[in-house]
Amino acid sequence: MSGKRSIFEEVGAEPAKARAALPKGGMIDAGKRGARGGIRLWLMLLFALVLVMIVVGGLTRLTDSGLSITEWRPVTGALPPMDAASWQAEFEKYQAIPEYQLQNKGMSLAEFQFIYWWEWGHRQLGRVIGLVWALGFLGFLAARQIPRGWTARLALLGVLGGAQGAIGWWMVSSGLGGERLDVASYRLATHLGLAFVILGLIAWYVFALGRDEREMLQARRARETGLARLATALAALAFVQILIGALVAGIDAGRNYTDWPLMAGAFLPPTPFEIEPLWRNFFENDGLVQFIHRMVGYLLLAFGIHVWVRSRRSPNGQTRFRFNAVLAMLVLQMVLGIATVLYGAPWQAAILHQIGAVALWVLLLRARFVAQFPIFQSVRGTVR
Repeated sequence: MSGKRSIFEEVGAEPAKARAALPKGGMIDAGKRGARGGIRLWLMLLFALVLVMIVVGGLTRLTDSGLSITEWRPVTGALPPMDAASWQAEFEKYQAIPEYQLQNKGMSLAEFQFIYWWEWGHRQLGRVIGLVWALGFLGFLAARQIPRGWTARLALLGVLGGAQGAIGWWMVSSGLGGERLDVASYRLATHLGLAFVILGLIAWYVFALGRDEREMLQARRARETGLARLATALAALAFVQILIGALVAGIDAGRNYTDWPLMAGAFLPPTPFEIEPLWRNFFENDGLVQFIHRMVGYLLLAFGIHVWVRSRRSPNGQTRFRFNAVLAMLVLQMVLGIATVLYGAPWQAAILHQIGAVALWVLLLRARFVAQFPIFQSVRGTVR
């Protein structure tokens, strides 16, 4: 039997207790939601750290600092040399490798310390990223705040981060023996490529955690399959271009052939296949590698324009907006690339070009995500 009701209460109004007893959502909402907002903030922090890591890695390469630390000590290497004797010991190890003997012979201890601090900072930042991942993952896991289905995804970031450290040493070790003055370009491309994979996964997770499960399930039914496939293909081509860019950086190919649109006054660079065996030219011939980078850049822009034209047919304003951003960044990245070549790849232009690659990569993934999971909007175009 219900209690007495006020004569001023609206007809049909439910008592407060009855309203409190109403269900708060459907079966989807009844699942384990976890701390989606907190995990998203943690992932954003990881994203920022990985971005800084990519920039610092680029500056480490541009300052020829990557080979200054000749040993891989994941734990004890966290401490830098603490006295004069320790500095001298590190310097003597560097003096034994080809980069010093063939390029930097006569370098002072102070000059060595400058490049040492760059590489030490690069490695230390890697340790910080690993620590931030471990504290966040284990903390959310212990608190049972990881949403259902997300534990393996978040653990994968840690596995890839550990692999990145091992690949980093694999890359550095290629420049410590023989007559090579730098690390092997294909190993540098592997190292940078995995960094972009990690960055892309983090960005994708941030996009997904920004929307609740019910909305994602509904959005999947409205997926623009054809546009999503085109975005996937464009992202794959962009990733290939990023790897080729790493090859260019690895052999300093951007500092040669500083004319555009021609190369040394011709369409093809001179002697594009002078290295034996033939396959090595695609990794080590500065003219051929830069030529390939240019051609893939043109192809990427042309394909990007095609995808953008296709995106104009999308009924969703948010989708069209995100593909507009992709095209704008593609054009800007092309301009940055040309400027980098014309000015002989100074470190400022090279780093801007690398940051542009990161921006393009994330914008591409964002456009692909919204093509797969459209953001609902009203007939007037406002987001719901």
